[in-house]
Amino acid sequence: MKKLLLLVSLCAVMPLLAMQNGQILVILGATLIDGTGTPAVKNSAIVIENGHIRDIGPRGSIRIPGNVTTVNATGKWVIPGLIDAHVHFFQSGGLYTRPDVIDLRKQRPYQTELDWIKERLPVTFARYLACGITGVVDVGGPMANFDVRDLASRTKNAPRVAVAGPLISTYLPPALDTSDPPIVKATSPENARELVRRQLPHKPDLIKIWFINNPGDDLSQQTAIVRAAIEESHAHNIRVAVHATELDVAKAALQAGADILVHSVMDRRVDNEFIDLVTKRDVLYMTTLAVNDGYRDVLNQDVHLSDFEMRMGDPKVISTWSDLAKIAASDIPGGVRHLPARAQRPVAYDNLALLDAAGVRIVGATDAGNIGTLHGPALHREFELMAEAGLRPMEIIVSATKHAAEVMGRKDDLGTLEKGKWADLVLLDADPQADIKNTRRIFRVMKGGEFIDISADMLK
Repeated sequence: MKKLLLLVSLCAVMPLLAMQNGQILVILGATLIDGTGTPAVKNSAIVIENGHIRDIGPRGSIRIPGNVTTVNATGKWVIPGLIDAHVHFFQSGGLYTRPDVIDLRKQRPYQTELDWIKERLPVTFARYLACGITGVVDVGGPMANFDVRDLASRTKNAPRVAVAGPLISTYLPPALDTSDPPIVKATSPENARELVRRQLPHKPDLIKIWFINNPGDDLSQQTAIVRAAIEESHAHNIRVAVHATELDVAKAALQAGADILVHSVMDRRVDNEFIDLVTKRDVLYMTTLAVNDGYRDVLNQDVHLSDFEMRMGDPKVISTWSDLAKIAASDIPGGVRHLPARAQRPVAYDNLALLDAAGVRIVGATDAGNIGTLHGPALHREFELMAEAGLRPMEIIVSATKHAAEVMGRKDDLGTLEKGKWADLVLLDADPQADIKNTRRIFRVMKGGEFIDISADMLK
């Protein structure tokens, strides 16, 4: 808590600026990393009016209007507001949030967990902003997801939220069956089309397909269902993200027309056919390297959090992980999955490096909400793993700004610091190009032209 209060007090060093319509704010002197991948600009100027960037560039080339409010950011670095392009708000990150993985409904009914998550949404929203994350994509959940998007749009201390409705799946875990299920199974191509149409009145930002091919499943029949869902979505100008972690399934998803591949290919190294499929259609490839580590660490009771995760992760969520040691094995139907240690160099890391070298648009994202993957700080853990896989800091920043905004469907107004776009940005105390961990060195966060004041009370 002392470290959290220190973070808040540091944020208070810069005057809080609530801009009125027509007022102009100018941030002067920061090293600008605009999210486009172009070289950083030292001693920059950013002119902000009505929440948008009016002008931006080297300080000497920008005309500064008279009678403006200026912020001296000399010695700071500025990046676009980060975007976590894969989260699930119906999941807490806690031990009880996935009864299909570990069945603890006897200890905590699933509906109780869902109600608690809903009640805690304002805290979850605030934690994202405190982590420099001004936008998120909820890639599938119950129909109540659309209410979450509406709540975020009405909440000042919340990120911008894009959502998908229930995951259209080739498999249904019975433990997640509720009155408002997060996952629905498509039984035929026509049924898949109908499941897409059910979401249309809510204006989904994208459709998510959970493409699970279990042993004995007919991949060609499943692909026909996936293709029908994609065709129906495209007929209504809605993009489709497909969960595909095996190479054969990922290829089938691409051939069926997927716009976004969710999760890395993990079972074996990608081949030229796969790379050609991705590059020819310019498909976005989402990482989510950290989520498997989260499950492994919690279920194996071997959790090691960084200082940043301890400060910024929800303590009520973190505290649930230690409950596992207190529950008798006989009280857990099906027992606990003890996952093997992570490979020294997971296949997903090699695949990420190969696809990055091929020019594929990489999206750094987390799958936050799954057991062990914290809403907010998980994105910074993801950055660390992406760097371990071989990506350079600038590529990682672009992946979670420009490319993530494309997942949101907001590339025209978010994701990069350019004229006309929303002034969503993060001021840092250290250079993220020297070390991607410096994205954690957050000085101030701005959303829509206003610096956000996140107090310690908002994070309790």
